[in-house]
Amino acid sequence: MTESFRSHSNDEVVESIATFTGGLLLPLLPVIFALLAYFDVITFGVFKVSLSIFFFLFVIFPIIYKYSYTLQRYAVFLTFVHVPLNADYKNPQNYGLKNSRNFYISTDDGVDLGVWQILPENASQINDDNDELSFQKVINNGQDIIIYSHGNGGTRLSSHRIEMYQVLRKYFHVFALDYRGYGDSTRASPSESAVVNDVLTVYQWIRNRTKSNIFIWGHSLGTSISSHVVLKIQNLSIERPLGLILESPFNNMRDEVGEFPLAQLFKHLPWFGATVVGPMAENFPFTTDKYICGINIPIMILHAEDDKVVPFKLGHKLYKSAKECRLDHQGDILFHSFDGKYQFGHKYICRATDLPDKISDFVNYAYETKNKNKLQY
Repeated sequence: MTESFRSHSNDEVVESIATFTGGLLLPLLPVIFALLAYFDVITFGVFKVSLSIFFFLFVIFPIIYKYSYTLQRYAVFLTFVHVPLNADYKNPQNYGLKNSRNFYISTDDGVDLGVWQILPENASQINDDNDELSFQKVINNGQDIIIYSHGNGGTRLSSHRIEMYQVLRKYFHVFALDYRGYGDSTRASPSESAVVNDVLTVYQWIRNRTKSNIFIWGHSLGTSISSHVVLKIQNLSIERPLGLILESPFNNMRDEVGEFPLAQLFKHLPWFGATVVGPMAENFPFTTDKYICGINIPIMILHAEDDKVVPFKLGHKLYKSAKECRLDHQGDILFHSFDGKYQFGHKYICRATDLPDKISDFVNYAYETKNKNKLQY
């Protein structure tokens, strides 16, 4: 297990200044506008417009947000962001993924999920991308399989994800999906239960076709989705995954929501908790810190210290809470941090030179754990 607790004094100073400045200046803005108007620095008309904008942004909008499930959903699931516009989901080869294919899996509620099947690096070349039979045969060849669950923005063809697939295929047969509403999957509205069901559907589809060991990899929001999926699998009469890998995770939505980029404008408001945090935690709980306590397989957490989207402190908080609630027979939980000097941030742990070794060691540990029958079944 690798942990790194280096000084974050500079970041803490900056954060303290931002907190003090935001908390002090925000309530004073109307007074500042009034003084500027009084001393004729701005016109009375500009004062009225400024005051109206302030009132709407920091009073009316939070109230609207509190009661708008749709706005909250858009903040969690960025399905409206279509990048790149000329995305070619049907041909993963065009993104440097040789020996891969695109296909679709249907859920029990009629949603078609776009999926990429990326063969292991050591697999024999399949020349025809439409040779479904050959791709299906590879599923049951005994090679370890991994299901990749992405974060809340972008799709399965986002460039940093393709970089990660290239690393993963050194060890696994990779399946990468887009949840409902993302990519070329059915334009259905996502929710926590819905996207969890999407990943579960893909898992069951694969499990019905192979006895190979399956791992699940989640990134960002996908870490909570993946954790929830594993917990649900354990309640079904199907073989569970061999291991769970969480890249850049958070502990729960209540703590993460204050880290949203847009939230930085509002987090110092006295009513931020009631109008933003509370509704988000109720409608989109994503309580990974609860799910992880009931998971009976080995878990590996990966987090970069310079992650600005999901702060390192939340990933480590998840790890600490998991260590407290998990029992020895549930499988160990490993935590690997990546020094901020490498600038991996939120997306580029895939570029860590020691990542392949960490993956290989975890896979070996998961096998050892299974072979020793240490887990609770």
